[in-house]
Amino acid sequence: MWRWVRQQLGFDPPHQSDTRTIYIANRFPQYGLYTPQKFIDNRIISSKYTVWNFVPKNLFEQFRRVANFYFLIIFLVQLMIDTPTSPITSGLPLFFVITVTAIKQVGDIVRVAKDEIFPADLVLLSSDRLDGSCHVTTASLDGETNLKTHVAVPETAVLQTVANLDTLIAVIECQQPEADLYRFMGRMIITQQMEEIVRPLGPESLLLRGARLKNTKEIFGVAVYTGMETKMALNYKSKSQKRSAVEKSMNTFLIIYLIILISEAIISTILKYTWQAEEKWDEPWYNQKTEHQRNSSKILKFISDFLAFLVLYNFIIPISLYVTVEMQKFLGSFFIGWDLDLYHEESDQKAQVNTSDLNEELGQVEYVFTDKTGTLTENEMQFRECSINGIKYQEINGRLVSEGPTPDSSDGNLSYLSSLSHLNNLSHLATSSSFRTSPENETELIKEHDLFFKAVSLCHTVQISSVQTDGIGDGPWQTNLAPSQLEYYASSPDEKALVEAAARFGIVFIGNSGETMEVKTLGKLERYKLLHILEFNSDRRRMSVIVQAPSGEKLLFVKGAESSVLPECIGGEIEKTRIHVDEFALKGLRTLCMAYREFTPKEYEEIDRHLFEARTALQQREEKLADVFQFIEKDLILLGATAVEDKLQDKVRETIEALRMAGIKVWVLTGDKHETAVSVSLSCGHFHRTMNILELINQTSDSECAEKLRQLARRITEDHVIQHGLVVDGTSLSLALREHEKLFMEVCKNCSAVMCCRMAPLQKAKVIRLIKISPEKPITLAVGDGANDVSMIQEAHVGIGIMGKEGRQAARNSDYAIARFKFLSKLLFVHGHFYYIRIATLVQYFFYKNVCFITPQFLYQFYCLFSQQTLYDSVYLTLYNICFTSLPILIYSLLEQHIDPHVLQNKPALYRDISKNRQLSMKTFLYWTILGFSHAFIFFFGSYFLIGKDTSLLGNGQMFGNWTFGTLVFTVMVITVTAKMALETHFWTWINHLVTWGSILFYFVFSLFYGGILWPFLSSQNMYFVFIQLLSSGSAWFAIILMVVTCLFLDIVKKVFDRQFHPTNIEKAQLTETNSSIKCLDSMCCFSEGETACASVGRMLERVIGRCSPSHVSRFSFVVTMRFTYNKTVLEVDNNLIRKHKLNDSRPREYIKTQHLIYLGECSKCTSRLCFWFCI
Repeated sequence: MWRWVRQQLGFDPPHQSDTRTIYIANRFPQYGLYTPQKFIDNRIISSKYTVWNFVPKNLFEQFRRVANFYFLIIFLVQLMIDTPTSPITSGLPLFFVITVTAIKQVGDIVRVAKDEIFPADLVLLSSDRLDGSCHVTTASLDGETNLKTHVAVPETAVLQTVANLDTLIAVIECQQPEADLYRFMGRMIITQQMEEIVRPLGPESLLLRGARLKNTKEIFGVAVYTGMETKMALNYKSKSQKRSAVEKSMNTFLIIYLIILISEAIISTILKYTWQAEEKWDEPWYNQKTEHQRNSSKILKFISDFLAFLVLYNFIIPISLYVTVEMQKFLGSFFIGWDLDLYHEESDQKAQVNTSDLNEELGQVEYVFTDKTGTLTENEMQFRECSINGIKYQEINGRLVSEGPTPDSSDGNLSYLSSLSHLNNLSHLATSSSFRTSPENETELIKEHDLFFKAVSLCHTVQISSVQTDGIGDGPWQTNLAPSQLEYYASSPDEKALVEAAARFGIVFIGNSGETMEVKTLGKLERYKLLHILEFNSDRRRMSVIVQAPSGEKLLFVKGAESSVLPECIGGEIEKTRIHVDEFALKGLRTLCMAYREFTPKEYEEIDRHLFEARTALQQREEKLADVFQFIEKDLILLGATAVEDKLQDKVRETIEALRMAGIKVWVLTGDKHETAVSVSLSCGHFHRTMNILELINQTSDSECAEKLRQLARRITEDHVIQHGLVVDGTSLSLALREHEKLFMEVCKNCSAVMCCRMAPLQKAKVIRLIKISPEKPITLAVGDGANDVSMIQEAHVGIGIMGKEGRQAARNSDYAIARFKFLSKLLFVHGHFYYIRIATLVQYFFYKNVCFITPQFLYQFYCLFSQQTLYDSVYLTLYNICFTSLPILIYSLLEQHIDPHVLQNKPALYRDISKNRQLSMKTFLYWTILGFSHAFIFFFGSYFLIGKDTSLLGNGQMFGNWTFGTLVFTVMVITVTAKMALETHFWTWINHLVTWGSILFYFVFSLFYGGILWPFLSSQNMYFVFIQLLSSGSAWFAIILMVVTCLFLDIVKKVFDRQFHPTNIEKAQLTETNSSIKCLDSMCCFSEGETACASVGRMLERVIGRCSPSHVSRFSFVVTMRFTYNKTVLEVDNNLIRKHKLNDSRPREYIKTQHLIYLGECSKCTSRLCFWFCI
């Protein structure tokens, strides 16, 4: 019962053992002792709360917020002591905020089923296939649409009926539940004829809940994890706990206002007792004290008065700010999903928002860390070249073309080697007169190519399309299928491209069934027995298979990165292949090396025994397997290397250039080798050809790494002009981060672009954390598409997942998910800009209107002897933030567009204006606070001096009273703060008009009804007929209009003055947008569709040279002469002159002087604004 209660409250105790034992079909041992284990049921609770834990868990989360906890204390104080305001004034808004926020956090996870879905995590026992295999798709779990093959152990695979399974006596021992979808360790102990047979269980035996069964009629499995212990349930990710910079600023402002509140309460308490020092004010004739009051403790009385003033002024803390921010973030996040510019039609994917808490953080990014493969590139691999036994080939029209002279060639011209599919006899080999070999060499060459492509065709985890595999089952193979008819599916695009290439060259992978893999070699069918698969992992960076050839030999084929394969090789053309791999990498191609090893019967027997022991171990299985894999994958013979091309995604170059123009530094973190990474960086614009590329690679010791860093720092310091790019590999990075973090960061910060290659997933996260904790505390964004990017996505302030071809792990664990890298520009420059401006204004406005609200209450105490008399009616106190002033700012924070979205996207430099949380700086905060105090003084003293001295302003001679004075102040305040919101609004819709003017109208209508009727449920009604009397006075109307105009006039004058004499870049862009006579010349931020930025720079220069006369250009904002080159024309600019002349040499030269947006001036004749970006 206690465990059930703890589970319902979300505090399920951890498992006491590292493993669990499952008796299949609940056949418990008849003899001997065993400990019964209790497992949870198969229900999954995907919501954050349950019926039992909702109230305590939600309240705990709500009152962790400073403002909510503060108002709870105020509410309790109002209940305990006599205070000037009712507890309802604090309790009702607090209840409203908590209720709305709680409702917002309740959600569901929807699961969509197609075909049959596994109800729990099952260990596969058998299927309708004789080999016990089945095909599964896990698209709902990790997004991978390829078919995955799962197999049963041989002893249970033959049990294909219920009757046969009823005879099974077996026990499964496996690890306790964990969230990793790809990790499972266990073993099955099967009792047959009084003997125990032990079989290892791995991920290939586990069928996950939520996965779909494909191409298999039926399977039988045993449940090992159920309900909330399934891997699907354990992967449910809770809301991100990341906090935005705006939220941190809000907390700072709240503390400042709390200090103001306490100060006002202390001042009022002290002044009260100072005033009451005179006897006539301490106990006036109309307010005699009781005997109890005279004898009460003065200290307790002081504390009680202090708390009473605290309650009176407590509305200076805007409690409704939190709920408005929550609603703004939640509702505003839908605009990202609705944006058709972020919709990818080819994949039918729209942008996703996994957390709305970080919307405004999209407008504060200073560093972007991006993966390469699948993020900057398409992750669609095409085979381009290969190296076989030291000879380099490339594919041209389905044929391999050798590059350079072969060992027996007569010249160095290109010689054509027909694809192996045409090599039915040796005479086809020599298709060119330049390729003449002896019969012995011809045979050897064919063997080398044959073995190389057989390694490619066998060393993989590729599956055949379901169309081809349906009906294969246990019957004869469909060996009559042509290679073009076969459709391959693979979790890795590299594997698919290589297997397809091998098929084009005559070695066709037909399919596999259990322990058999079948290939066609030049039309001849060959079956290989699959003995073992040594799975790929990021530490080894290679995978292997052990197969038995038709002739009986046992062969190991290895495929992996050259850094992990070449050191294990003892034969083959190692050095030539290494050179070819480097050449491939310089072209930006992805490389893999192929090698093999032949085992003697004795060697294989030992290997098989070691693998069995490691795979059946329940403790430290991964470490034992790693040792065995290392023991097997050695003494290899190198076969060659492959090179595949991964094309860049559309508009990657333009996006990176726009990010750089916005002041965002871009770092590329990839696992690729150094040469490949640099080549891709150059092609995508991350590195420029004229950039001085510094390298920190192949460092072997701390001292060597430190010395290299010092050298790089000196080079950067000595050269102030040339831009620098840094390349660092994983090994050197580990050394740099160990003891030289400060020096490494100094080098990185002075580089325009950084490329980190050969990076492990955790290293990516460490790099981001290093930047996050640097003294500047910059806002970081990480973008990636694969499971290896999850760690850096979760580490960054904002994580972006690319919904690519490597599954959905990155998208599921990210804050936002997009289909292409190019969408990042609009996500940041438009949505991020708008979200930040909206919420920054929302926060400042809330503090402003609450200062306006409470300051008159404080001033009023000077005129009522600090008697704690409230200025406003309690209903007004309660509804001010909830009803009267809440909707205009909410709609503003959802719909405001202070500048056209196209301008923001085409001028990334405008992003700089909002960076570093500038709109919520202390200077801006003080401005809004002082503005609130000044308006409050006008409200109070304007009302006091205009009508306070003359209390008989009614036509019938009746006098204005206390509540009329307070209502006048309140009326002016509601109109002014609402009109202030109207002044801040640039983008007007019918909704803005409705809520802005409707809020003022609602206040008047509500006040008329509230004060015009005697409500029977109210014990006292101080406001009866007050508002009607106020509006019947012409003097009151004059006072209202005069004070509103006075308040807003000062604000309008300031805005006009700033816009005229100190305009910001955004205000200049607004002027450009609205005034058609002033046009911005094309710049790097205004390039056309499908056009590079540098082309627009040239077009802009031509306009400058041909359109704007030097005599008309004025208002230069630079003092140095700059010299730029475009199309063999030199443009020289100084303080008084723009001149051009032709270059003498035939080649154009390029100069890079700066990477800042330079405002040159204005042409008085054509009124064109000369502003552009210099970057070739």
